[in-house]
Amino acid sequence: MTATTEAPQVDKSGRRVRDMFAEIAPRYDLMNHLLSLGIDIRWRRQATRRLKLDGDLPILDCCTGTGDLAFMLARRVQGRVAVIGSDFCAPMLRLAAAKHAARHADLPVRFLEADSQQLPFEDASFQAVTVAFGLRNVQDTDRGLREMVRVCADGGQVAVLEFSQPTLPGFRQLYQAYFRHVLPRVGQRFARNNQSAYEYLPNSVMEFPSGQSLAERMEAAGLRDVVVEPLTLGVASLYIGNRLTERLR
Repeated sequence: MTATTEAPQVDKSGRRVRDMFAEIAPRYDLMNHLLSLGIDIRWRRQATRRLKLDGDLPILDCCTGTGDLAFMLARRVQGRVAVIGSDFCAPMLRLAAAKHAARHADLPVRFLEADSQQLPFEDASFQAVTVAFGLRNVQDTDRGLREMVRVCADGGQVAVLEFSQPTLPGFRQLYQAYFRHVLPRVGQRFARNNQSAYEYLPNSVMEFPSGQSLAERMEAAGLRDVVVEPLTLGVASLYIGNRLTERLR
């Protein structure tokens, strides 16, 4: 199946998204944990446990933000291989570096400013490539996926952890009401900004493909056997695909 890129209704232009996250960076972790009731931490742990990480190549975490998933990945492999966290928002990376120095200095993690649509790495450089709650902020979803696949080695995995749409009747409507009306007000009060970040958040989630739709786009980018695992009644979903060439299959 050939993936198509729809014209987005949400403004995901690179400068707008970068400026928005730069403004909310100081309270980004607090808001994530508060608004998800701390469940986002468990989701990241589940992602690290599902990955096959027994190779010798390093691991890449795209759209790393303040580095939470990168640190979990490094703990999972017990520092045996390096983990690189990339993001195009410098203030987020400064917070990630400070967190590394203060709490995770024993881990071989480094951070690099880079756009996920044009990663500065050679082909097949990583045994695994991950992204948590960042793919929907990449201006061109399909281009971002192709880049993640390009830098993943044969036999490696690409994992996407992202908000999704619950399907359970009743809960779906409750979730949408919370996301559209409660979250923006609470978020804006705690993390005031000029970019309407917590209005952007629910809109970007509602417009972003989820479930089988995103799995098909991952396969169109070059992955095989993409598995979709709904988390917490479908509030989030974990997608893992294999980077396998025909030669290896």
